[in-house]
Amino acid sequence: MNVLVVSDSHGKVDKLIQAVEQVHPGYVLHLGDCQRDLEKLRQAFPMLPMEGVPGNCDWGSCDQPERPLEIGGVRIFALHGHTRNVKRSPMAAMYAAKEYGAQVLLFGHTHVPLVDNDGSLLTLNPGAAGDPLHPTCGVLTIENGRADVSTLRL
Repeated sequence: MNVLVVSDSHGKVDKLIQAVEQVHPGYVLHLGDCQRDLEKLRQAFPMLPMEGVPGNCDWGSCDQPERPLEIGGVRIFALHGHTRNVKRSPMAAMYAAKEYGAQVLLFGHTHVPLVDNDGSLLTLNPGAAGDPLHPTCGVLTIENGRADVSTLRL
């Protein structure tokens, strides 16, 4: 299964729609900054399962800013990143993910795509779907309880 991972869409719903059409995901995760875009994406693809976490620009959200998930037998720790100061360093987010027992860490906030594997944790930052010059997204591929990640330019 392909999971489309997007973050920092900042009102660019057309880029989210483009990402869904390119990736043909079985699931969508939005890592914040603008959760209202996720609601609009739900309207465009009502049968596609989606969820998200709020970012620092999602004022007034009551949603959980850090969310442990399990998809296809893979344990995932998803957050926007502002709660763990990932712009300075992703280490605090990595520690939190490992405490949860996650195999995969997903975060946004920096607008910079990142794929990393330290041997015990696979990390993906999909970049910013709303970047006006270089919009990107991420793909989390899950097969038989194993995960792989990549980024994709939109």
